[in-house]
Amino acid sequence: MMYLDCHALADLFRAFARRMNDERDYLAELDGAIGDADHGTAMAEGFSAAAVALTHNAADYPSLRIALTQAGRSFLNAVGATTGPLYASGLTRAGLAMPEEKQVPIERLADILLAISEGIEERGKASPGDKTMLDAWLPATHAIRDARAEGATFAEVMSRAAAAAAEGAEATRGMVAAKGRAARLGARTIGHLDPGAVSAAALIDAASEWVSAAAERETL
Repeated sequence: MMYLDCHALADLFRAFARRMNDERDYLAELDGAIGDADHGTAMAEGFSAAAVALTHNAADYPSLRIALTQAGRSFLNAVGATTGPLYASGLTRAGLAMPEEKQVPIERLADILLAISEGIEERGKASPGDKTMLDAWLPATHAIRDARAEGATFAEVMSRAAAAAAEGAEATRGMVAAKGRAARLGARTIGHLDPGAVSAAALIDAASEWVSAAAERETL
């Protein structure tokens, strides 16, 4: 059985940070069309800070709960504006979803993603179709629950979550922004992808790829 511990969690967050750094310019371009062009920088800096906090202290955290809570604090300290509180709330909720133990079966990563989505939803007060990151997060959570109910393997659960998030992000192209700075543009946001949804889909895809890579290492 594969496990998720603080060292593995740090490795996952390094994968998140790499993906957000890779997507930084693209996200800035998307945000520049309907926002203030800072989303790429915010996501890259936020997950880089969280990854550093987890990497430097992985051996010292007494539980995954505390590690995730600290990741949320580090994200918030690095990122202001809207994105910081949203992801900090999501990561804090994820911490609360974990037991006060140092490791859990790797399948519990899906519970972390579910909790991140719940924390973002509660903090942001957005609804499906508002053209926000939730338009990627919520389809991913539905896919996780459906795949689990169908008895899918964990790799399949993650793959389906990533695919659903990508579809959700693409669907924002036809939506009118109802939240955040983009809302002031009204119908002019139609035809543009929401950068928050695109970054969320990239994170979930990174998590799916990380799981696949971990499974490959386990079989070597």
